[in-house]
Amino acid sequence: MSPTTRRRSAQPPISGSQIELAAQAARCVVDTHSALVGFLKHGQTLAEIDRFVGETLAGMGCKSCFKGYRAGRHPPFPAHACLSVNETVVHGHPGSYQEPMHAGDVLKIDIGVTRQGWIGDAAYTYSFGEPDTNTRRLMDCGKEALRRGIEAMQPGAPLVAWAKAIQPYVEKDCGFHMVRGLGGHGIGRSLHTPPFIANTVPTVAALEWREANDVFVPGMLLAVEPMIAVGTGRIKQDGNAWPLKIADGSQSVHYEADILITEDGPRDLTEGLLDLPDVVSK
Repeated sequence: MSPTTRRRSAQPPISGSQIELAAQAARCVVDTHSALVGFLKHGQTLAEIDRFVGETLAGMGCKSCFKGYRAGRHPPFPAHACLSVNETVVHGHPGSYQEPMHAGDVLKIDIGVTRQGWIGDAAYTYSFGEPDTNTRRLMDCGKEALRRGIEAMQPGAPLVAWAKAIQPYVEKDCGFHMVRGLGGHGIGRSLHTPPFIANTVPTVAALEWREANDVFVPGMLLAVEPMIAVGTGRIKQDGNAWPLKIADGSQSVHYEADILITEDGPRDLTEGLLDLPDVVSK
């Protein structure tokens, strides 16, 4: 889940048994996405999909950290997962889209869990039916951007190295748009902590992203999440309603991984997520 407000206190670096607990929480998210691959089918509603996510998490001894979550003036988030269809890029839920899934729909599923006090948070994008050529390019661009960004998260590198790795690839090489104003965040025992991880390089770091020149340090646990659209990087929102939509109504994707910074480089605690099938054919 991309933060809508920034928390004031950062999680301290984690080590030892804490790393294993964080890894187990992240694994629950990947396992839930893996279960979704066999569950998703045409004609389902977001309510059915959300119910399956909740039941799957309960079966693994964890629960959603999204349901009931409060941010700013938003009402409590009403679902186990963020379920965002087509131009809705993040924070969608069953009440915000009630049509059944059909061929041509693109569904972003963002799952956050609490397990033994630790958070896992990762998103993946699914196409119902084979996507058209441009949507396939958009999905592949999102996955490759996440891979490139993770590789840039080396200990001692500035946080802005993440944005420098993904923004030119998305916007120059692929011709799409990074969504403005949203980004990744620290996690651990809380869902959203500093530092904020912007997906775009700031023009004036002190004004746009004050943590840009802070560095990745071993023990830092981060949820990083490219959000990309076809037509524009601008978003719109209906008052305090949760869903955030692409301003021009164009297609969008969202990918997210949990990354632990180690002395040897970034460790993807959600490893394997990007290898899951992403086309719902049944």
